[in-house]
Amino acid sequence: MASLLNSRFLRRLLSHSDIFIALAIVSIIFIIIIPIPALLLDILFTFSITFSLVILLLTMFTTETLQFSVFPSLLLVATLFRLSLNVSSTRLILRDAAAGDIINAFGNFVVGGDYVVGFVIFLIITLIQFLVITNGAGRVAEVAARFTLDAMPGKQMSIDADFNAGLIDEATARERRMVLQQEADFYGSMDGASKFVKGDAIAGLIIVLVNIVGGLAIGVIKEGYPIEQAIQVYTLLTVGDGLVSQIPAILISTAAGILITRSANQRTLGQDLSSQLLGFPKVIAMSAGIVLVLGLIPGLPFFPFFILAVGSGFASYLLLQEEKSKAAKGLARERVERERLEPENFHGLVSVNLLELELGYNLLQLTEKESGGDLLDRITAARRQFALEAGLVVQPIRIRDNLQLAPNRYVIKLKGNFLASGELQTGHFLAMNPGGLAEEIEGIPTKEPTFGLEALWIEKDKKDDAEMAGYTVVDDVTVLITHLTEVIRNHAHELLGRQEVKLLIDNVRENQPAVVEELIPNMLSVGDVQKVLQNLLKEKIPIRDMVTILETLADHASESKNMDYLTEMVRQSMSRTICSLFSGENNKLYVLTLDPELEQKIADSLQQTPQGTYPILDPGLTQKIFNSLVSQVEKMTMKGRQPIALVSPRIRLPLRRLLERSLPQVILLSFNEIISGVEVEALGVVNN
Repeated sequence: MASLLNSRFLRRLLSHSDIFIALAIVSIIFIIIIPIPALLLDILFTFSITFSLVILLLTMFTTETLQFSVFPSLLLVATLFRLSLNVSSTRLILRDAAAGDIINAFGNFVVGGDYVVGFVIFLIITLIQFLVITNGAGRVAEVAARFTLDAMPGKQMSIDADFNAGLIDEATARERRMVLQQEADFYGSMDGASKFVKGDAIAGLIIVLVNIVGGLAIGVIKEGYPIEQAIQVYTLLTVGDGLVSQIPAILISTAAGILITRSANQRTLGQDLSSQLLGFPKVIAMSAGIVLVLGLIPGLPFFPFFILAVGSGFASYLLLQEEKSKAAKGLARERVERERLEPENFHGLVSVNLLELELGYNLLQLTEKESGGDLLDRITAARRQFALEAGLVVQPIRIRDNLQLAPNRYVIKLKGNFLASGELQTGHFLAMNPGGLAEEIEGIPTKEPTFGLEALWIEKDKKDDAEMAGYTVVDDVTVLITHLTEVIRNHAHELLGRQEVKLLIDNVRENQPAVVEELIPNMLSVGDVQKVLQNLLKEKIPIRDMVTILETLADHASESKNMDYLTEMVRQSMSRTICSLFSGENNKLYVLTLDPELEQKIADSLQQTPQGTYPILDPGLTQKIFNSLVSQVEKMTMKGRQPIALVSPRIRLPLRRLLERSLPQVILLSFNEIISGVEVEALGVVNN
């Protein structure tokens, strides 16, 4: 019950601490004006020494300067408090020739009753405080304040850069700016507060001189003391008063010096000193040896040097043993930790690579440059070529062996999932019949893995014969690279993530920032731009012209945020690029068209779904469309033409979604994507 009442009382006191502190500071002013008894002065002097000691210890245990940010204000209050006690003690000394037990003890016991010794000690303490501690701390505070203020713009820019990059949120950025401002205010305040300490030292010296002169005058003239007695009484009291005042002053000055010279490293002063001074046992051992040699020099006292050498040597021995013990324990702990974690380190297993190429062990020689393998260089070249064609930089492809595969087999994976595979005969060439060749050659029958064409693996020495016969002949690495490139081209939209989109946008931002700033993030997000780019790549439309894409999105995003609509608008703005892709050198497009009645039926059946717009047709009608389209595509293929269908803009994307699973090779263009100057020739009509 008593502890509960005490805690409540303490909380109540702390809740009104601002009032008590304000009253205490005002009371300091009254001490200067109102005479106080000697007993109360003793208590206040004791409090001053204790309070200064507490401040000194606090500076040793803080790990960051801002943990004691109130120090500059506290320094002013402590200085004012000491000066007020000086005024009160001066009043008692000059009026009563006595100033309490504390001053009397310092004047007699501490200096042995000799006022000359006391005055010299007082001067030494004052000079140490004024010339060494206060002067050095003031200089450090001035330089720290200057460098802190000079570094503020750079630190603020760093915080803004982290915030803009998404590394920190707004609350963290605001907190860092506040800490930065507090740090600048603290060092600026410390620069000014150091002047208080310097002024305090000067004031203490002047007060002592005034007390001595005034005391002699009062003692001799007013009290009638002999000159020697007046000097003995008033000088001892004055020196005692000066010593009592200078001890808290030197404690506060030392605390200021420690606080301003500390570096923020999350450790106390004692931890820093012990770890850094005792961190090199060999240095202590060398010092012990040097001290022992000094003790052996004739004329120097041997015993003090010997004791210090033995103590230092023993300390270095203990530190070396501790260092070895820590190293052994660290190795043992590391070994145990490694043994504990290795069997359960699943991070490598759960991480997913975007693209992987797994090789059977016979194919590993293709990656070894010592054996003439150039697979790695060819993959890099293929990635570079794809970036030039499609505008997408594919992430590095992870290549690794898989002993579970057949020796000559390879597997291509996307995000850890199987995409495609094939087999190579190392040291052989793949010969493909382009069609119409009557001459047959010897080889191992196979199918070309990319397009499934009939082919033969032939020996190296038969390459020239196959080429003379009209066969298309490629080496084993080219077969793999062609297959990999086609897989990348068909799945480019799945390789385009938000990070890749951000890199593309940042690339535009460097040269044309206005294009990006207008669109992102005010109108569309990075994810929205990603969806549009994926729609383009899905239909093999390159995204190299990012400026045109972003400008078109900025023009039409205010009208609608529908991704289908925005994609079609982008395609129309890229009509020149699209026509150049499919028209060839003669600037002519060979296309299929839809029967107007069929096109109207498809347009009437369009329905909006969360996944986009789809044509909802009768299954029988859908099958008829497929049959007719397959027939026309076969005719175009036989003529060596790429299967392209030309439709109205309204049904282009919905019809693409209907056909993409069954007839992904068919390219759908809209009338709005055909630029003037391109000749269009219809090779067939799709009807129902």
